[in-house]
Amino acid sequence: MQWFDAGVNLLDSRFDPHEVINRARENNVTGLCLITTEPSEWEAAAALYKQYPDTLCYTIGVHPHNARLVTDDDLKRLEQLATAPGVVAVGECGLDFNRDFSPRDTQVAVFKAQLDIAQRLHKPVYLHERDAFEHQIACLEQVKGIEGIAHCFTGTPEQMQAYLARGLYIGITGWLCDPKRGESLREALHDLPLDRLILETDAPYLFPKNKRPRKRNNEPAFISAVAEEVGALLNKPIEDIAAVSVTNTFRLFGL
Repeated sequence: MQWFDAGVNLLDSRFDPHEVINRARENNVTGLCLITTEPSEWEAAAALYKQYPDTLCYTIGVHPHNARLVTDDDLKRLEQLATAPGVVAVGECGLDFNRDFSPRDTQVAVFKAQLDIAQRLHKPVYLHERDAFEHQIACLEQVKGIEGIAHCFTGTPEQMQAYLARGLYIGITGWLCDPKRGESLREALHDLPLDRLILETDAPYLFPKNKRPRKRNNEPAFISAVAEEVGALLNKPIEDIAAVSVTNTFRLFGL
């Protein structure tokens, strides 16, 4: 089986990206999407992509936590960089009203700016949302014909259906493997069409709790544990889950 991790925070300080990529390859993870979250990461992501063009693709964007740090010049540069080789989506972008690390009105403004950029460039959006679903949907409704992924989806079945109705893919992570927090997601999974399912780790976060032994950090090498949980819940072979996820990822990112 071949795997594609559609979301990894490869520039996190807890990682040596070269070691993580090598361990991923050793576990048949042949593709990784590197997530960026602020302007200071964009050049580093491009440089890493140039070293591993056959393995990596990446996003260009501003996480809502970092919206307060962004200038108009940053947004202009984002639009320029989003057309570079290897860039497959605009984001990680969206709204986070749980932590409120950036003022809510600033989050909304920066999110809308990134949606506009994605629409102009015909790029998918890489979406983050926490405790802001209604506001997020309202922003998405203002742009037409935009594709994307609800990254690390943890919401309700009703929220998932709202994303699906807008043509989005659903990113499934190790959250599914958490018996305490993942109940709503496991319920939603049963109504998720396989042609909208994409696997991701969100490493180094969300280590899948069905994997033993427990490691300190999650990694792309562990993505098969998420697929095992999906397969068990849907009564599908893990080979089928791997195949549909890779196909969907390639389709979304235009790979």
